[in-house]
Amino acid sequence: KKEPNRVDDLLDELLEDCHSPEDILGETGLMKQLKKRLIERALSGELTHHLKREASDKDTSPNSHNGSSKKTVQSDDGELELSIPRDRNSSFAPMLVPKHQRRIAGLDEKILALYARGNSTRDISAQLEELYGGAKISAAVISEVIESVSEDVKAWQSRPLDEVYPIVYLDALYVNIKVSGRVSKRAVYVVLGIDREGDKQLLG
Repeated sequence: KKEPNRVDDLLDELLEDCHSPEDILGETGLMKQLKKRLIERALSGELTHHLKREASDKDTSPNSHNGSSKKTVQSDDGELELSIPRDRNSSFAPMLVPKHQRRIAGLDEKILALYARGNSTRDISAQLEELYGGAKISAAVISEVIESVSEDVKAWQSRPLDEVYPIVYLDALYVNIKVSGRVSKRAVYVVLGIDREGDKQLLG
């Protein structure tokens, strides 16, 4: 018989008061609380590491913890209100939840994957809500993600190209695309060039 370990004991203790899926996955459920605590602990660790690094640098002025500020971010589990730790010199820039970022990493990729399959913003919102047990991601947030990528695409399309590519490959990838409300298989053409240094470049 396997001996129970500390992790098993903690999980049993956490699940003791959970009597339904809502208690685990709901708006105020265990999973959301755990995610919030985990992110806040990681942010605290980031700041501690930052302060230690600054303390070893003789060119920086002394720094220390300076309370925290509230920040609401979108996550796979809906909105999370986080306590973001601060430092006195305002030199701390968190990597897990960067300044001015309002979404947890990973959510953008899911939105773009659904959009690439021809889903509308309303469809994406509904699918994410169903996928994450009621987590509401607004159409405005989804549009913002799509628009930010559209700007990158426009910049990529207008970038300068080399004058000569000794080798150019042309290929087609067939994908399902929604056109005028109907999904059909369309060819997406890919142009790959080999430059004079022998490096591959996606041309279009």
